[in-house]
Amino acid sequence: MIRKILLALIGVAILVGAYMFAQNLIASRKIPKPRERKVVTSVFTKTVQNGEVPVTISTNGTLTAKYRLELFSEVQGIFEKSAGEFKPGEHFKRGSTLIKINSDEHRASLRSQKSNLYNQVVLLLPDLRLDFPEAFPKWEAYVNSFDLEGTLQPLPEPSSDKEKLFTIGRNILSAYYAAANLEERLAKYVIRAPYYGVLTQASVTQGALVRAGQKLGEFISPNTYELEVPINTKYADMVRVGQQVNLHNLERTKNYQGKVIRVNSIVDQSTQTIQVFILVKGIDLRENGYLEADLEARKINNALEIDRKLLVNDDQVFSVRDSILEVKQVEPLFFKESSVVVKGLEDGTKILSKSVPGAYPGMLVQVLDDISTTN
Repeated sequence: MIRKILLALIGVAILVGAYMFAQNLIASRKIPKPRERKVVTSVFTKTVQNGEVPVTISTNGTLTAKYRLELFSEVQGIFEKSAGEFKPGEHFKRGSTLIKINSDEHRASLRSQKSNLYNQVVLLLPDLRLDFPEAFPKWEAYVNSFDLEGTLQPLPEPSSDKEKLFTIGRNILSAYYAAANLEERLAKYVIRAPYYGVLTQASVTQGALVRAGQKLGEFISPNTYELEVPINTKYADMVRVGQQVNLHNLERTKNYQGKVIRVNSIVDQSTQTIQVFILVKGIDLRENGYLEADLEARKINNALEIDRKLLVNDDQVFSVRDSILEVKQVEPLFFKESSVVVKGLEDGTKILSKSVPGAYPGMLVQVLDDISTTN
């Protein structure tokens, strides 16, 4: 019994001793302090070289044809024929027939009136031989050259006031002008293309009855357009007629050269802008197409153009000195779509050329490259 008790006490003593020994080992163990790791961010920089920066105004607008003809009929008749199909998209050469309206009835009236004039002049000849023998030869020659189917020739000029009054009294002038009026109206039965162009609208078809005053369609020159763009009034004095303008499409895949041809003097009250009209030519341009215009308004001296993303708090940029980021104050002068023109940086200053997320003054950086720039 005593032996069992002694063995139990010895076992307890061993466990207690082992526990205390383990605690001493744990307490005496030294944990090394973690080393601080210095994080160095890589940056791209460029060296400032101030210079002359052109200020370009970017704006946009839609194209409208400079040469546009709305086709209206001044006479009535059946649409007889055209040099091509009278449908939108059809091209016509200069001088070709756009629309020819049947004029048979009108031609008959013209022949009747010319015949009446001829008869009256013939009846006038005997009296002229007696009263104005010196005028008789020219009137006789007029009768001999008279052509009912040809163009009406002007009446002979009277040699005296008496001769003039004599012919007026015989209704020669009234008969002549009645025939001349019908002949002039005959030309309105044919509408010809004043220039090479394309039909953009067509309101009638061949064989249809055309009424006087009816709109027939629209005809434009497909190569010459005007671009109407709004310009802020503060730049109005910088835009002048004759100024060259760079134009491009939305994708910037096509470029065009334009010229300012008109500047509206009226200010749009709601937008405080004026309208500027730019002439542009191109075989691939289309009516109502969309173009962007870059107008060079003026130039700023001793300035620098940088990416708008480099601005901090709207008037600061990060510079690098001895691998440490610093903040430099700048004066933004003109904002563009993706860049800004600033002043206030000294030549030779190294600034970031690409923005760095999370950048702050005093940040340690590693410069990867250095791009010298003037603008």
